[in-house]
Amino acid sequence: MSDAARAADAAPRPVTGPRVARLARQLETARDSAARDALTEAFWDGVTRTGTPLVEALDDAPGHRAVTFLWRGHRATRQVLLMATGIGDRDRPADTLLHHLPGTDVWYLGFRLRADHRGSYRLVADISPRPAPADPALLHRRLVALTAHGVADPLNPRRLPARRRAVESSVFALPEAPPQPWAGRRAGVRRGAVERHTVTGRTPGEEREVWTYLPPEGEGDPVHGRPERGLSVHGRPEPGPLPVLVLCDGGMWFGRLGFQDTLDALIADGALPPLAVLSPDDGDAATGQRDPGGREACAAFLADGLLPWARARWPLTADADRTAVSGQGPGGTTALYAALTRPERFGRALVQSPAPRPPADGEDRTPGEGDLPPDGGDRAPGGGDLPGGGDRASAPVVHLAVGLHDGAASVEYGEALVPALRARGHRVVRTVHNGGRDHACWQGLLADALVEAFR
Repeated sequence: MSDAARAADAAPRPVTGPRVARLARQLETARDSAARDALTEAFWDGVTRTGTPLVEALDDAPGHRAVTFLWRGHRATRQVLLMATGIGDRDRPADTLLHHLPGTDVWYLGFRLRADHRGSYRLVADISPRPAPADPALLHRRLVALTAHGVADPLNPRRLPARRRAVESSVFALPEAPPQPWAGRRAGVRRGAVERHTVTGRTPGEEREVWTYLPPEGEGDPVHGRPERGLSVHGRPEPGPLPVLVLCDGGMWFGRLGFQDTLDALIADGALPPLAVLSPDDGDAATGQRDPGGREACAAFLADGLLPWARARWPLTADADRTAVSGQGPGGTTALYAALTRPERFGRALVQSPAPRPPADGEDRTPGEGDLPPDGGDRAPGGGDLPGGGDRASAPVVHLAVGLHDGAASVEYGEALVPALRARGHRVVRTVHNGGRDHACWQGLLADALVEAFR
């Protein structure tokens, strides 16, 4: 089955969940307002116990679930907007407005989702003094303004930090979503060391903020005074310095998400050898996406500035096969570019939801074409040769994860990358997940890719 067919099967479809439908029927037959109030309070009591969103079985779709997002409003509530990764179209916010159950404080919106869906979301209530505009253009403008004020679901305790420090999103995972056993802080494991550094690049005046992670003391002998030996994943001594992961967007991974907790758990379980992580702040990811020259500058900093800087301070491997580069979204495309153009530095690329470059005005190209700039006469995925693809023996391994809700262009791009990479001698380990461009998905996918890459 193609990714497009999988995406169609997993596409959200509007549905009214059984519990809301039952409440609506009960309200219609209630004898008076007191009875309606009692039914509504009983509904909210049950919701408080189970948490939100409501996840319910569907008799006619056993591989899917009815997922109902809820908001408890009040008299001033004009409308409530759902902002969920992979659900709805960001350019059409009116499509994800919650419905109001008349005569109650219940606002709801339900979707049929495939049972392996995982994602994050926020909600925002419009309490403007004026009614919602009837004109579609004015309504759209108000809803776009509202999106800046989205908050986590107060009835869902599962939270995920967002890029803005004061904002969180809520997370939900349906019963068949892949487990994430290493996510979150675990008691009783030794902690690695996380620091921030300012690293000077090779270009005059170039400085980047970089987060570094070193494994817990005693787990990686090279860092803690015995550089002649390290530890394998099975705990047996083996010669050599620490393997290295270069991870784009350190401010999010370490500054917000606390990814060091996942690394500590992976190392404690023996699923991952002690390793060092070098994680520059996002910086130029968006610029590199728009401008191939910016992507080249990012790759040059990672390979020719950051790695030598770190190896001068800690005993880190110079073996490309034990050095990986990783990124997500635009950062994923940059990471892939760095691996393909610097195979002598990076033997593996761990890429989640790579973002295709938007075509220029009037440009007509096949998916992937032009997303990596020409290098020595080579061309980009979907358009022929790949940078760094000439030597099949040294071709980096690509661990590629794409989401069914990454967007149609990205799904098509991810599918086109695989044969193009394999044709150039790259081994591709490909994962398709039922989610979108979302750290709720990426944190588990990155952990799994690390285990696969370094075991």
